[in-house]
Amino acid sequence: MATGAGAAAGRASVRPVDRNGVPRGTARSKSVAPRRPPSPFRARPAAADHDGSADLCRVRVAVRIRPKNAEELAHGADFDSCVELQPECKKLKLKKNNWTSESYKFDEIFSENASQKRLYEVVAKPVVESVLEGYNGTVMAYGQTGTGKTYTVGRLGKEDPSERGIMVRSFEHILSSMSLETDSVAVSYLQLYLESVQDLLAPEKTNIPIVEDPKTGEVSLPGAAIVEIKDLEHVFQLLQIGETNRHAANTKMNTESSRSHAILIIHLQRSLRIKEEMTTSIPNSAEEFFPGDIPLVLKSKLLIVDLAGSERIDKSGSEGHMIEEAKFINLSLSSLGKCINALAENSPHIPTRDSKLTRMLRDSFGGTARTSLVVTIGPSARHYSETSSTILFGQRAMRVVNTMRLKEEIDYEILYKKVECEVDHLTSEMERQQKLKHIEITQVEKRLKESEMLFNDFRVTSSMQIENLEKEKHQFGYAIKKLMQELEEKEGQNNVLSQQIIHLETSLNEQKQQQLESLSNTKILADTTKTHEKKMGELLRQLEEERSHCAGMKDHFNILQQKLSDAQSSAQFQENMACELKKELSEITTAFTSQLHSLEEKNSELLSEKELIYEELKSTQEKLQHETTHRQSLESEVLRLKQSWTDNCAEESKTLCGMVRSGSGLGSAAFMSKSGKSKETQSSQRGTMSKIFEEVGLPSVLALLKSNDLEVQIHAVKVVANLAAEDVNQQKIVEEGGLDALLSLLETSENTTIHRATAGAIANLAMNVSNQGLIMSKGGARLLANVASKTDDPQTMRMVAGAIANLCGNDKWHMMLKRDGGIKALLGMFQTGHHDVIAQIARGLSNFAKCESRVISQGKGDPFSLTMASLLGSWPIRPCYLLPCEGISSLPSAI
Repeated sequence: MATGAGAAAGRASVRPVDRNGVPRGTARSKSVAPRRPPSPFRARPAAADHDGSADLCRVRVAVRIRPKNAEELAHGADFDSCVELQPECKKLKLKKNNWTSESYKFDEIFSENASQKRLYEVVAKPVVESVLEGYNGTVMAYGQTGTGKTYTVGRLGKEDPSERGIMVRSFEHILSSMSLETDSVAVSYLQLYLESVQDLLAPEKTNIPIVEDPKTGEVSLPGAAIVEIKDLEHVFQLLQIGETNRHAANTKMNTESSRSHAILIIHLQRSLRIKEEMTTSIPNSAEEFFPGDIPLVLKSKLLIVDLAGSERIDKSGSEGHMIEEAKFINLSLSSLGKCINALAENSPHIPTRDSKLTRMLRDSFGGTARTSLVVTIGPSARHYSETSSTILFGQRAMRVVNTMRLKEEIDYEILYKKVECEVDHLTSEMERQQKLKHIEITQVEKRLKESEMLFNDFRVTSSMQIENLEKEKHQFGYAIKKLMQELEEKEGQNNVLSQQIIHLETSLNEQKQQQLESLSNTKILADTTKTHEKKMGELLRQLEEERSHCAGMKDHFNILQQKLSDAQSSAQFQENMACELKKELSEITTAFTSQLHSLEEKNSELLSEKELIYEELKSTQEKLQHETTHRQSLESEVLRLKQSWTDNCAEESKTLCGMVRSGSGLGSAAFMSKSGKSKETQSSQRGTMSKIFEEVGLPSVLALLKSNDLEVQIHAVKVVANLAAEDVNQQKIVEEGGLDALLSLLETSENTTIHRATAGAIANLAMNVSNQGLIMSKGGARLLANVASKTDDPQTMRMVAGAIANLCGNDKWHMMLKRDGGIKALLGMFQTGHHDVIAQIARGLSNFAKCESRVISQGKGDPFSLTMASLLGSWPIRPCYLLPCEGISSLPSAI
């Protein structure tokens, strides 16, 4: 059974449960779809859940406890109940012992006296009603083997109707609410045995494939038998056949233990019509294509799952092939638990492909189905761990939220006749349009021929007019030249006349003078003057007439030029009009055929783009919300870590940093007393370390050693040091790269606390002979000697001396210890005078001397070392260092 990585977190944060109700009877009052033509598949959001979202529905979880069996009643006090129910508060208490208990809240609590009818009405009936309204639904039973899952779900109760389980009561409800004349009910009954999907109604069908629609994500089993239901007696026959073909065996936990997961799939199809409310959402083109009422079919699916119970081999007594069955059962249940954990924690990756069970239940958890879960537990304290794991599974399942959607399809069988009539009508209309089109084409061709004839006639007449106009142009040009010559002659005459006038004026002036000189000639001069003035007036009048005649000739010439240009432009216009008529004829023939196809393609493209944009917007909003909550949780955890570090900083120097695992000698009475007092503290820290190791994982803890935050590094290295105190963890730490990280931290860090904790962790790892060679080959002795030469802290020196002392116990590395300065650093720490440091130095020299004496006894080595061993004596103590880790409870959250 999968317990999940977040067991402690799930236990600590039990959310209050609101009432989750889906209003029935109001689904039809909503708008069916946005303004687009009806499609075979349309999804509509369901009613709101407790969080106020219009399409979300949380998984509802109920707990049922079975009565004590004969074995538990016979042993009496040896099988005391570990569960205390509070049905009125919908709570239960899980008692680990007489003084430790934990409280959990669920949607419903059923005692051992609860009836099958009440359990169905509370757990399964709301799901069945949602399925009747067109939504998918799932009812599932989960729990330890022998806790009553099959009794709750698959009990037939033919003799006693009160004993009937969820399967039979669901069929009774569905058959009483549907009309088999217009609606249909079909059933498939499958089992998952040894990771193979088998058909319980057709046993010859084994290893049925699971197919997922890449567009909708819907899961189907194309090879499974689907039997249409006639009546309730037919249901009893099919369930009896499935129960006979299902794998079961006798174990210590249950006389008829199910060895496979049973899945009953009920397929419902209900017909309905949408009248007035569809007219507001269907465009005019769709109304013309689907006149009248639109027949729709509600297709829904109900899954009733009876999971096989998780079990432990030592308790169930499974042997031979049953062990293989238990392994596959526990593997599939573990995969289901991982999926529930990922959904509850809003993980970006849901491992649904790890098992066929999770693939088949993909729609039930995190999908579009309304899901109810019945968690069955036993009262015995002997199965406390299994009961606790089952309850925590239910708690995590309550945090899973599904998106309910309604599946509606057009009833093509009813709509076929209407469509046929509409096709006939459209065919006749198309033929009529084609005839009209043919008539129009003939008329256009006739008009085109007439226009071509007119154009030819006009071209002939226009060419003749152009020739006449050119002739007139030449004539007018010749006349203009002649008139210009006459005008020039007139201008010359006018010049001559003007000269004569000037000459006459001068002569007149002379005559006036002569008149003044001679009064006798006055009358003659006056008469001559009048005659000359008359001649001048006539000459001026003639000049004006010639000028006006010349201007009129110029205007006549301009009019002729304008007529010529107008005739040329009209000829060009006739040619252009003929070309345009030809183009219009070709465009009319091509545009009529392509316009409908282009409009349909544009409409489909716009609909697909709209759906893609909506999905992308929704996924982006969900990712943004998830990142915001994750960032806020990390900030709060960092603040809590800093506060915890400041509160416990004073206690760090007073807490014992190690304990002696074995040996005697230099260990004084005061040291042993101190170890005795800290025994309880060490045991509690070891418990905390084990919880962290299980919940967080070693790779995550080692990753914190590279953190930029000094406080996180200090806590992480203390956790690693305490984990290294256990022999079972040392090999894992080395394999995951923990030794390399510790040596790198010892070399690069300048913090005394990190030096002390790192040296303690290396000292614990050095207790393993295989790790000593790795420490020496990676320069661990040189790094320890450098730390000893730089620090003045007695506790740090004690950790360094302990690590070197453990390395001195292996004679293979004595020369390297001398070369890297380890022995020199060990002897140099005598000057501190601290008794704990001196004790570790003495132990290291003792280990060194013992190895040297063993080498000399074999005929190797230096006699000086033997003398050294005889002087120093024996000191066979190998300490294990357990470091105080303040704020350790908040470290998993920081990880």
